[in-house]
This record gives sequence, structure tokens and C-alpha cells, in this order.
Amino acid sequence: MRTAPIAQEREQARPAIGVSTPAVSLRAVRKTFGDVVALDGVDLDVRAGEFFTMLGASGSGKTTMLRVIAGFEQADSGTVMLHGVDVTRVPPYDRDVNTVFQDYALFPHMNVLQNVEYGLRVKHVPTVQRRRRANDALRMVGLPDYGRRKPDQLSGGQRQRVALARAIVNRPSVLLLDEPLGALDLKLRQSMQLELKRIQREAGITFIFVTHDQEEALTMSDRIAVFHLGRIEQVGSPVEIYENPANEYVADFIGVSNTIPFGPDRYAVRPERMRLLPAEAPVPDAAQVLQGTVGEVIYLGVLTRVHLTLDDARTVSVAMQNETSTSALRMPSPGERVRIAWWPAQSHRLAPAVTGGAQTRSEQ
Repeated sequence: MRTAPIAQEREQARPAIGVSTPAVSLRAVRKTFGDVVALDGVDLDVRAGEFFTMLGASGSGKTTMLRVIAGFEQADSGTVMLHGVDVTRVPPYDRDVNTVFQDYALFPHMNVLQNVEYGLRVKHVPTVQRRRRANDALRMVGLPDYGRRKPDQLSGGQRQRVALARAIVNRPSVLLLDEPLGALDLKLRQSMQLELKRIQREAGITFIFVTHDQEEALTMSDRIAVFHLGRIEQVGSPVEIYENPANEYVADFIGVSNTIPFGPDRYAVRPERMRLLPAEAPVPDAAQVLQGTVGEVIYLGVLTRVHLTLDDARTVSVAMQNETSTSALRMPSPGERVRIAWWPAQSHRLAPAVTGGAQTRSEQ
């Protein structure tokens, strides 16, 4: 697959900047819609060349943040910079960014190649160069022989690839992706996650990806910003976010977590770190142990999830790896008394979630 030209030309087109200059810098960005505070003084740096995900539930501010970066929304206050240049009041068409939406918005009367090269045609790029760049983009997204097809002859995943090719052919310094996989079925969505990461790496373009899906964020991202009520709760790598959540909100939002109070502190313990033991089993050395009653037992193929009610009425979840056949696997029964055990090193002390989120600036 001949993909080098786009990455090489992207490097040649990139402005001369310091190595540490972020691709995107946001400082004290605030945006309101009437009485609703969509962004509450957000600070964030996105490094050049990284796959960065803005993750959050509906209403968290992640999509508004993307639209402010793109220029589709104007911040009430604060600063937006691209590669060190203040673009806060620059219109969208003058910003070196492209956006891919969940609605691919392909022109139905044009074939695939014409759709991909459309932006270059508008910019009056010469025909030979335009065709070469469009074909390079189609090769990069794995559709080298689809140029003559019409959009209605493509699957959902193929249309998504064409929309991506149409965006990267313009060689933007930053590509914004607004939940682009949301309309795809599960298998195709999982396949496209790996493809997007490959394409981002080969194109050498900074990707800023917006999603509410934690698995998408963990699978593709170099770093993740967790948005909540207009602020950022935490920025970090997928491992940092999952293993060391900043507070209870992040622990609960990323995957499944049990919050266990000990004295004045609260600790997060992931279900897969807990062991389920018979009620009469001896306590393992140095382990923390609680007792409870089995509620629901849910078989999920690779694992079984057991929901329990502890003696103090709190509920917890334990994930048991299914390492043998179900005929040999000893499943707990609803109503059964059990113990759960874990070791202190498998827990993480949590800071309280600040009301409305916790403003956090990422590392450079």
C-alpha cells in the first residue's frame, strides 16, 4: 500500500514550530448557551501527531469543545491556538483543520474519487496533482479500487473510509472526528477502531476524536480527556485513566469500578481484581476481605460477572475469568453467602469529584 506521500507532504506543509509546541492549545475556554454552561474554563494541550480522544457522556461538553476548535462555535472567552497561532476569532474555512462527522455527507451524484478530490477542486489544485493525492488517500484507507463507485454502492464502513479519505486528502494539521463510528454495527465499529489508529499513524496527522464510548477511547487513543459537566476531570493515557482514575466520577465512568470506603478515604477496586471465595474460606494473607450475598450471576462468555450485596447494604461487582468449560466451572448461586478479597496494591485511592467537574490542564 503506497501511503508515504501523504505523510511526507504533511510534514513538508507543517509550519516550522518547536518540538514541544502543541497542535492545539486551549486556555480558559468558556462557552454558554443561555443559562447552560457548556464549557467552564477548559485548559487543554493536544500534542502534535497524537491520537487524542475527548470522552464524555451526553451533555459533558466534548462536542461543543470540538466545534469551538473547528470554529463552528465561538467561545465566549478564552483562547484557541493551533500550532502556537491564536485562531480564536478565525473563521472555520481559514483554520488548518478538517472535520469528519457521523453523517458522512458524501455527494450522492459524485463517484468516490470525485467525492475525495472535491476539496482539492475547490482549492483549484491542478488535475494531475489532485488525482494523485485522491488516489493516495483512497489507498491509505484501504479502498484503492473503489474510485468509480457511487456512495449508494458502498457499505457503511466503506462510506466512513471515503469520508476519512476526503478529510485527510487536504492534509490538515488537525483532523477532528465527531463520533464517526456511532452509526456502524458492533463488529464493523471494532474493526474501524483499529483502522483509524493505523491511518492516523501512517498519515502523521493529529487526530482529535470525540466519543461517549469508553472502549473506543481505550482502544485507539494515545491520551484521553474525560469531560464532565463542561470541565475536564482527568487527562492521561488509557492505562493511567483506567488504572489510576483521578476521582470517583472517572472510576465509575471508565469501565466498571467498585468504590470502597476505608476511614475518611475511598478506594476504587476493579471487579477483575477481586476474588470470590466461599463464606468459610480462610482469609488470604494481607488481603482485604468483605462478606456479602450473591445477587445476579451473568455469564458473558469470556467472563462471569457476579453482583453482590455486602453486609452493610452496599453493592459490588466481581468479574470471574472463565478459564475452563462451563461444565467444570463452579458458578455461585443467587442468595449464596460469599467473601470477596483483594490486596491493597490492587486498589487506588480516589480524590472526590469536584461539583461540575475538575478543571485539568494536560501535560505537554
